[in-house]
Amino acid sequence: MAKTIGVVLSERVIAGLVIDHRMEGDLLSYPDNADDESALVELHTEGLVKVICEQVLLARGEHRDISAVGVALPGLIRNGVVEEAPNLPQLKGARIAVLLTSELRREGIDASVNIVNDADGMAAGLAATHGKLDHMIRVWTLGIGIGFGRYPFAEGVWEGGHTCVTLDDKETYCGCGGRGHIEGIMGHRAMRLRFLDMEPEEVFAEARKRPAGPETDRCLKFVHLWHKALAAGIANSIHMTGAGKFYLTGFNVRFLDMPMLKDYLHQMIKMSPLQAYTLEIIDDNSLTRVLGAAVSAEQALTQGK
Repeated sequence: MAKTIGVVLSERVIAGLVIDHRMEGDLLSYPDNADDESALVELHTEGLVKVICEQVLLARGEHRDISAVGVALPGLIRNGVVEEAPNLPQLKGARIAVLLTSELRREGIDASVNIVNDADGMAAGLAATHGKLDHMIRVWTLGIGIGFGRYPFAEGVWEGGHTCVTLDDKETYCGCGGRGHIEGIMGHRAMRLRFLDMEPEEVFAEARKRPAGPETDRCLKFVHLWHKALAAGIANSIHMTGAGKFYLTGFNVRFLDMPMLKDYLHQMIKMSPLQAYTLEIIDDNSLTRVLGAAVSAEQALTQGK
């Protein structure tokens, strides 16, 4: 039986043991205080590596035959190196796979270490959960930023959440400083910057008010822009890699009007061979992401990467 450990870095470090593509036992979390969301940002790279290793040791339990450890984190990843990590800036440039491998060996774990983008980890987790490890899976995560994950993994460095979806010179709200990005329109952080006097929840609530006033019109115009941006991101992916199924997740799927999204997609995709796409909203949960990190590590090991 293949035994791997999956680890996810977001606001906290979450780890779990995976045996034959199924979670074994409970997920572990650091820090365990749900209110301490800045703990990881305050850790230097070496400290973060130690925390990850401690969670791996706890997740391993009595099992000694761990073959691989998979770590999913937000950022641009290539060959085990974090080339960019806006949410965990201390990791930029870190040879995280090498550091973790060395630290784990000091703790008696001689396992292969594989690093993936967290959105790709989510896609792999969905493939494993739905028994579709032989299918292509694509998933958009609508949260503080915008994540785009794809399974199976393909070599390269990219950030689908920074897909350019507009040529408007005013669209400069993306945290990376780029112009016209999908994250600069849809990201929670970007929405707060755009509406300094309103929270995103208030913007979408205001857009539904009737009769409409000037403020309602302003919010409704943005709601349409928000859906157009997601439609453009999906359409770009379809035109580049073909139709198929797209999953939508993250805490801001609550704002999604599916009929509106489908209407804009229909306007953007006119070639009939590309119209065989489907959309499905799913819950975002740590278990799926941990599973995806572990499955990605197992596959990287068997493929000799």
